Amino acid sequence: RCTMFSATQSSKSEFLDKARQAREERKGYKERERAATLIQALVRRFLCRCRLQKQIRFEKLCRSILGSMEVENEPKVWYVSLALSKDLTIPWIKQIKDVLWVSCHFLKKLKPDILQDNKLVTLYLTMLVTFTDTSTWKIVRGKGEALRPVLTRICENIMGHLNQKGFYSILQILLTNGLARSRPSLTKGTLTAIFTLALRPVIAAHFSDNLLRSLLIHIMSCMATIQTHDLLRKFTLFLSREEQCVDICVCLEGSHTLCLLGNLIHLGYLNEKVLEEEANHFVKDLTDMLSYCQRYVSQKKSNLTHWHPVLGCLNESMPLVTKQLQYLWGMPVIRTLFSDVLSKKLETQEATPPPQSQPTTSQNNLPVKSLFKRAFQKSASVRNILKPVGGRRVDSAEVQKVCSICVLYQTALTTLTQIRLQILTGLTYLDDLLPKLWAFICELGPQGGLKLFMECLNNDTEESKQLLAMLMLFCDCSRHLITILDDIEVYEEQISFKTEELVTISSFLNTFVYKMVWDGILENAKGEKLDLFHSVHGWLMVLYERDCRRRFSPDDNWLRKDLKPSLLFQELEKGKRRAQLLLQYIPHVIPHKNRVLLFRNIITKEKETLGLVETSSASPHVTHITIRRSRMLEDGYDQLRRLPVNSIKGVIRVKFVNDLGVDEAGIDQDGVFKEFLEEIIKKVFNPALNLFKTTSGNERLYPSPTSYIHENHLQLFEFVGKMLGKAMYERYDGDVGDLGLTLSYDEDVMGQIKEQTAAFIRGYRSIINPEWLHMFSTPEVQRLVSGDNAEIDLDDLNLSPADTGDTLGSVLRGFFTIRKKEPGGRLPTSSTCFNLLKLPNYSKKSILRDKLRYATSMNTGFELS
Repeated sequence: RCTMFSATQSSKSEFLDKARQAREERKGYKERERAATLIQALVRRFLCRCRLQKQIRFEKLCRSILGSMEVENEPKVWYVSLALSKDLTIPWIKQIKDVLWVSCHFLKKLKPDILQDNKLVTLYLTMLVTFTDTSTWKIVRGKGEALRPVLTRICENIMGHLNQKGFYSILQILLTNGLARSRPSLTKGTLTAIFTLALRPVIAAHFSDNLLRSLLIHIMSCMATIQTHDLLRKFTLFLSREEQCVDICVCLEGSHTLCLLGNLIHLGYLNEKVLEEEANHFVKDLTDMLSYCQRYVSQKKSNLTHWHPVLGCLNESMPLVTKQLQYLWGMPVIRTLFSDVLSKKLETQEATPPPQSQPTTSQNNLPVKSLFKRAFQKSASVRNILKPVGGRRVDSAEVQKVCSICVLYQTALTTLTQIRLQILTGLTYLDDLLPKLWAFICELGPQGGLKLFMECLNNDTEESKQLLAMLMLFCDCSRHLITILDDIEVYEEQISFKTEELVTISSFLNTFVYKMVWDGILENAKGEKLDLFHSVHGWLMVLYERDCRRRFSPDDNWLRKDLKPSLLFQELEKGKRRAQLLLQYIPHVIPHKNRVLLFRNIITKEKETLGLVETSSASPHVTHITIRRSRMLEDGYDQLRRLPVNSIKGVIRVKFVNDLGVDEAGIDQDGVFKEFLEEIIKKVFNPALNLFKTTSGNERLYPSPTSYIHENHLQLFEFVGKMLGKAMYERYDGDVGDLGLTLSYDEDVMGQIKEQTAAFIRGYRSIINPEWLHMFSTPEVQRLVSGDNAEIDLDDLNLSPADTGDTLGSVLRGFFTIRKKEPGGRLPTSSTCFNLLKLPNYSKKSILRDKLRYATSMNTGFELS
């Protein structure tokens, strides 16, 4: 037992000793750490004090040296006088090199946005400016002029020493620290000093390639550095050598290449005369740099982010670079570059009145867009309408120059995507540029533009690519212009283009796109050809949609007479790609009635696929619903909203219950369901229900912002969409005046109808596939939904009904089947499910009119049957 207790006591003592040792070790570690921190703080304070003392001492040294250089008529006081002593020349040169390099070292670390550092930047730049050139030395004035060559060589030696140690890199860091922010911290005097220092080695070396390259890479690639220095010609000629341009772009990468681009554009803006003389080289240089930026973006841009590798970095200073880039699409530069096109005079003629064709809607005077109106107030002079006539050689210097300029701006549009709208707005600001460019295009080639451009599609030469780039630029700019112009500016003021020119352009574009699709070019199109197609097609569809809303072209302007609908339908049946693409992109080249037939065929095929058509072996599923006339909307909603989409597309039979609770007589053979659809659609579109509201002119319906008063308003909108889709699916035509459905309205509801609209569209698209409607324009869809708005030809309609019995045809035109019935004292009756009207043999026309009016006004449906 004693042994056991002694062993336990020993174990406890060992544990306590270990714990005590651990505490002492931790205490010792903390004390050492505290001591190390204290020692480090003392050392850092000592070093900081020493460093500060050295900085202060060096600052005083620089001020003393500069002060000595400012003394008048005291040569012995001037610091540079030491260089004239044979014994002190070499030590003086070594000393000034060290002093200037230490100044560069401080410039590298200073922050110009701090006031004290900004003052030191000025001091050290003054040191560098003073001792790298003899222009400010008083010792070379008067009798000392003979010393200038020797002292100048000393200055060149000093500059060479600084260049070898990385002088341009120091200036680049200083410029970046001072300019890479939303508000630059470098003053104009400081920037002038930096540029003076940067140019001195280049000028001394007579603009050698090596120093010019360093200047471009380190100085001109800094953001917004250009002020008033005339270097455009030398930079342009240097960069025109492709290997130099590529080499510099690779050294700078994307962001700084863009900064260099901005500085060159700024130089061009400040030197219009040089820009005009060196336009070809200038355009080539900018195009090469933009192309490099485009390749850089494609390599660096990730699919997982929207960050732009060029325009997304240096974001604080990017507004300054963007401001420089804007000079490229400003009026001075555009007038200079496009001088050959703008100098062309368009012959004038008396103004022709705008077309008298009525628009498809009565609201033609859209509100003027004040933001862009100033850009287009000056309407181009009325001129002869140019059509493709040809006559201008494509290999002429003038055509080559215009093509290269168009390539430049097209490359800018595809590279600087974040400011694409700014570029397009700048290019369309000149109201005579686009019509004159169109006139230029019309004169290209021996026979005019269309044939030339079709030939270019089959060629892969550089000349063809440039010509197609010209067409792309014209289409992109014209599309942007027409999009922002309202109807008054297009049809009445006829800004930039006359309506007759729009007809010519639309015909040109329509043929061009049709050829690309039907000849199989689009099937294999990639890259630039695909971009070309989207540009031309986009401009074409803007014109087509504008024409659909308010006509400016002849009735057959959009149709292709050489395209047979039967051939197209055959190729669609066979799954030919070109037929599918034509229907996808330009269905308007097919007559409307043929497209309606195609639409009906598509629906019929879907019904067959879903088993909704009666066959010899099977009958479709029938859904039966009972509807109270007094609660038609509520009963229809309750019984149909839960049905699957395929059931709604199928056969639905309706049994009406009258106000007395008695089933109405009649057999639904689609006629009763048609009446149900018509009545329910009229109810939901009635503004009194507050699901829809009318515009100020009571002409158009749109979802009501206050529809939420109905607890289930979103479900109701979806139900209405399904019913409207069902009516269209079953080809139930009504009166276009009943609904007036369009997707436009003139009340600003600030997004309050977003959910209602989405629910309505969701219900409608569950029945009608959106792809089926791509072949119709908006007015044509309206005609499909609401019926045609054309006048009814009663004489033609009179040939359709079968008239049996003794009736008065002058009153009863429009009915399908008419039978004689006895006696004459009864009211007319109808069987709408069989399209049958039963009339007693009235003795007078007036009696027939009164009885028929009375029967129709009673609106009791099948009760009279």
